Amino acid sequence: MPVRVLVVDDSAVVRRIFTDELSRDPELEVVGTAMDPYAARDQILALKPDVLTLDIEMPRMDGLTFLRKLMKFHPMPVIVVSSLTPRGGDLAMEALSAGAVDVLCKPGSSYTVGDMTLELAEKLKGAARIAPDRLVHDGPRPEVKRLSMTRTTHKIVAIGTSTGGTEALREVLSAMPANAPAMLIVQHMPENFTRSFARRLNEESAMEVHEAEEGEILSPGKALIAPGNSHLLLSRSGAVYKASVKDGPRVSRHRPSVDVLFRSVARFGGANAVGVIMTGMGKDGAEGLLEMKQQGAATIGQDEASSVVYGMPREAFALGAVDEQQPLSRIARRILDLAGTA
Repeated sequence: MPVRVLVVDDSAVVRRIFTDELSRDPELEVVGTAMDPYAARDQILALKPDVLTLDIEMPRMDGLTFLRKLMKFHPMPVIVVSSLTPRGGDLAMEALSAGAVDVLCKPGSSYTVGDMTLELAEKLKGAARIAPDRLVHDGPRPEVKRLSMTRTTHKIVAIGTSTGGTEALREVLSAMPANAPAMLIVQHMPENFTRSFARRLNEESAMEVHEAEEGEILSPGKALIAPGNSHLLLSRSGAVYKASVKDGPRVSRHRPSVDVLFRSVARFGGANAVGVIMTGMGKDGAEGLLEMKQQGAATIGQDEASSVVYGMPREAFALGAVDEQQPLSRIARRILDLAGTA
């Protein structure tokens, strides 16, 4: 049975393009379209789609308000498709907190319709398999107990994640002390969106969190997020670790790619590193994590029970790249344990 998709967007052009392009995939069926949340509500009840695409900025009711109502009364997988602007990035972060599975940007000068709809098709198929009870995030959050380290470390931590990763990273980083080991992080997300994401993480963590910059020196207490549409790598000058931000082809279908980060950490970090792979679709990061392990790094994979999508961690585990599987609630503690062991 193909995955049943409802397209919600106020633009007739976008609705037509999405319908035409997604219908090329035999595993997808676009069962309907809606120009606003009111029409979407009626279509959901009548057509019973498995998953929907949702624009954020729409007339009559904005997509974010609709998403919150949907997750309260009829939770289902939603992929948000937003404009590639700073405001679009901020709204996308709100949507992920409200329960959206993932966010994509609308096509621009460097992001073609073909690229976008191919990626959207894969995300829709993966999202349709997510249980509704794993989707809702909004509401009061329990106070996070910040962990501590026995001493400052100069180890390097590399983290890779995708679908479900924004909330997973939020939990891990909010538990970190101010002197936590330097971190390099790849979260599959478009540019501008990563800037908003890093800013939000910085507000909730004792660490300094921001988008990585070329040549930036790594030091304890600093967590760097790969900018959307750029690869993030570890480099080394003598005893000094640095971040490197590069263009280049997509690797494992992604830019930034977790494999690119992990391979660079395997090369320059070796046994002085800890690798972590968390929730996400696909297999990006599995081979790179194996290279890290082969060079002496400690490696952690998020377990199936706590993953929104047990794709990337499963592939890494099956490849033999994971030393230990941990629930999300234990990952921050284990990173600090492993990084504190010289």
